[in-house]
Amino acid sequence: MTRPARAGIDLSALRHNYQRARQAAPHSRVMAIVKANAYGHGLVRVAQTLADCDAFGVACVEDAIALREAGCNRRIVLLEGIFSADELDQVSTHALDTVIHHATQIAFLEQCRLTRPLDVWVKVDTGMHRLGFDAAAVPAAVDRLRGIGNIATIRFLTHFACADDVHNDYTRHQSGRFGLATERLSGERSLANSAAVLGWPEMHHDWVRPGIMLYGGSPLSGRSAGELGLQPVMTLGTRLIAINTHQKGAAVGYGGDWICPETMPVGVAAIGYGDGYPRHAPTGTPVLLHGKRAALIGRVSMDMICIDLRTHPGVKVGDPVTLWGEGMPVDEIAERCGTISYELLCGVNRRVQFDYLE
Repeated sequence: MTRPARAGIDLSALRHNYQRARQAAPHSRVMAIVKANAYGHGLVRVAQTLADCDAFGVACVEDAIALREAGCNRRIVLLEGIFSADELDQVSTHALDTVIHHATQIAFLEQCRLTRPLDVWVKVDTGMHRLGFDAAAVPAAVDRLRGIGNIATIRFLTHFACADDVHNDYTRHQSGRFGLATERLSGERSLANSAAVLGWPEMHHDWVRPGIMLYGGSPLSGRSAGELGLQPVMTLGTRLIAINTHQKGAAVGYGGDWICPETMPVGVAAIGYGDGYPRHAPTGTPVLLHGKRAALIGRVSMDMICIDLRTHPGVKVGDPVTLWGEGMPVDEIAERCGTISYELLCGVNRRVQFDYLE
């Protein structure tokens, strides 16, 4: 890959963030969430780096099989469960756990013959209103599962809607509903996502499920990743491929949206929305040149961005440009773009060269 757009993945930072989750929830087991290609960081490499965790959470059977084929022998949980009865053979063959969030999934289990006992996680809808059984329906769902001969263990989980806001009592409301739904049922519990791992210690229970915090993004509103003791794992960078001087009044980029206020140097860097850098990044979004901030100007193109170099004398073609990561928090870039760090990290695509750093 000759294109200079590169993503450096700091595996020591990944391990640090994982230990931060361990330290925050010392009495809980850790299910590392590696769905969406490990939030864009590389599914297999991330799982291999976190090989001593207690379980991995994925979104689909294909990801789980990829981990098994790479030698992963830890518990792997299908967070959305099975999508059809046809997947049950693979679930059984590869010894996967599956979340059960809907009656149709129980019907799939009732209608098939499993080749080995299956561990399941019953999802309770406590207020996210996305997936899960209503609290009142949980006992009947569990009764049906217990009536299936090859169900080995039943665990319980839910997902918080507002845990990023430590002042929002809705998280306690959800926890209370979960407690009422499962109080007479035996089985391990999992409530805490990254936000609850760091912001709601009373919600840790048997299992915690860190996601974004593993990759160095802040899960808590108003708190930076650095303040929470997290380190950036992905540093997205590229290089300047041109420096041009444009006259006062010259329009830069598609649509001519940005006009040079004076005669000035403009840098062009080889990255764009074709690489996963957000097209909607506005003028003024910062990048780093030699550790000093510079501003994006004009619209993001498919392959390039333009940078105001008026405060960067001495830069030259070939100099490195950091879009986010070390020295430039991805959460800050996400806020500038009106989105979240999850989307930016997941959006980096295969056109970018990934370099894994121990």
